[in-house]
Amino acid sequence: MFSQSFIAVFIFILTYVFIVSEKIDRTAISFFGACLMILFGIVTQEEAIHYIDFNTIGLLIGMMIVVSILKSTGLFQYIAIKSAKIAKGEPLRIIVIFSIVTAVLSAFLDNVTTVLLIAPVTLVITDTLKVNPIPFLVPQILSSNIGGTATLVGDPPNIMIGSSTNLSFLDFIFNTGPISLIILIVTIFSFKFIYKDKLHVTDDVKQKVFSFDEKLAIKDKKLLVKSLTILLLTVLGFLTHERFGLESSSVALIGASIMLLVSRSKVEEVFHDIEWPTIFFFVFLFILVGGLEKVGIIDKLAYFITSSTKNNLFLSTILILWTSAIASAFLDNIPFVATMIPLIKKIALLSSTDITPLWWALSLGACLGGNGSLIGASANVIVAGMLKKHNNEISFIDYLKIGFPLMIVSIILSTIYLILFYL
Repeated sequence: MFSQSFIAVFIFILTYVFIVSEKIDRTAISFFGACLMILFGIVTQEEAIHYIDFNTIGLLIGMMIVVSILKSTGLFQYIAIKSAKIAKGEPLRIIVIFSIVTAVLSAFLDNVTTVLLIAPVTLVITDTLKVNPIPFLVPQILSSNIGGTATLVGDPPNIMIGSSTNLSFLDFIFNTGPISLIILIVTIFSFKFIYKDKLHVTDDVKQKVFSFDEKLAIKDKKLLVKSLTILLLTVLGFLTHERFGLESSSVALIGASIMLLVSRSKVEEVFHDIEWPTIFFFVFLFILVGGLEKVGIIDKLAYFITSSTKNNLFLSTILILWTSAIASAFLDNIPFVATMIPLIKKIALLSSTDITPLWWALSLGACLGGNGSLIGASANVIVAGMLKKHNNEISFIDYLKIGFPLMIVSIILSTIYLILFYL
């Protein structure tokens, strides 16, 4: 007779293998895995619901509603066209400005939404300039993941970490924000050398960028003003939510509800824009990891790490940073972080020191590690799909040659940062 621990581990590993292989839809297989946990009595239905982090789910849904309504105003197309004009059609300048815009938007929205909004406009601009779009979109992938690292709401791993700890929006800005900015500057500077021989455009072609009218992109000025005001208040809410005893998800949902009322948008259309498969993927992952927690596997792993590092915070932090980065380069960082969160919580119980640096190591490793390969993060996969439809496919190896070295540089910088300020 197999033990409950063996069954739980087997279900989890089998589910994880199918998620990584992408042979079956990740939401479908995680749904099946979560149901197996209940079927085999690893967790009861009540326990399964208890393991779901509704703060993470609420924050994701709230921000998706906000972005959906903001998207309908045409703001993002306006920003992209205006940026191309500011760059005067100069390819390298466009790459730099678009990278900065992508990073900033990714910090306050989320990186997947940002590339979905900016990448299509980028393709129109590269078609106008008659240049290969890959040197423009690869920097956007990298910048979206770097920008998402800087805040609580920028990348799903940070949302999960923030929801599971007492770390606030400001905590992320002050702790992961500075190193994210440094990494962004270094990464953008690197593009000059990576693409310097691939960005030749004649002056006549550059002038075509000025034929675009960014004002035509704005579809509803009144809604734009209202939406930006509510978004600003929502961000302000993120900065101050602890003072009012509110969770970050409450702030996002309050902002979303006000925006729905003010915009008078069709609720069916807005809710259709919510990435429900992603939402339910999170739900089922929480149940799967909860199964491991219930049978004591997380406890054993935590004990193994603390005994291996001899409860040394320095070694534990560096180990988690680099393990998270390498793993997230080739695996989906969401299930990885879902597994690591309860693990670090158990390490905290076994340790007599403040383990906060471990959370920053996990955040930096998981978010920045996504830049390592074409399958490392959702934003990467989405942009690769857009390029393929545009007949400009980028291979796994071609991306790896650029993304992986830059990811390693970012983790080296993160290591130095953590050592100097936390260890």
